[in-house]
Amino acid sequence: MSVNTEQLRFHYQSILTEIGEQPEREGLVKTPERAAKAIQFLTQGYHQDPVAILRSAMFREDYSEMVLVKDIELYSLCEHHLLPFFGKAHVAYIPNGHIVGLSKIPRVVDVFARRLQVQERLTLEIRDVIQDTLKPLGVAVVIEAKHLCMMMRGVQKQNSVTTTSAFTGEFRNAETRSEFLRLVSSSLH
Repeated sequence: MSVNTEQLRFHYQSILTEIGEQPEREGLVKTPERAAKAIQFLTQGYHQDPVAILRSAMFREDYSEMVLVKDIELYSLCEHHLLPFFGKAHVAYIPNGHIVGLSKIPRVVDVFARRLQVQERLTLEIRDVIQDTLKPLGVAVVIEAKHLCMMMRGVQKQNSVTTTSAFTGEFRNAETRSEFLRLVSSSLH
């Protein structure tokens, strides 16, 4: 077990004690270590570089029409309550001399989702790294997510979905944005 995992394990054991549990009982003996490893996995985005991911698969190409990767599942932790939020991201860009390997877009979504987040910032971070790295004619990002901090506690609304969007360049044009939103909502497959 790494030093960081051991420190996290110690803190989770303390939390269990503080909430009135007995960390030494059979069902909880290994829980602090499992929780430590889980939080490390769920926050691994802090140790990944989204720019390097995009640059590792950038290719010169004259294609200049919309490229859309939709229904990218995402799982993140709300930074306010450390509870999950989950849903789908839809990401499009219009190339300007460079395209990127399609798998890199979901990887970028994961890098930012695997940090403590708010959905609004997550949407902007995805948009901005693609815009700044690829320098496309425009980027569009829409995220639809359910937040357990709203579903399990607080207002307790199980059927609410939060949608955020961010656009640059050509996607600020109503016609291009409408095409993007039409493609996101269609089921062509």
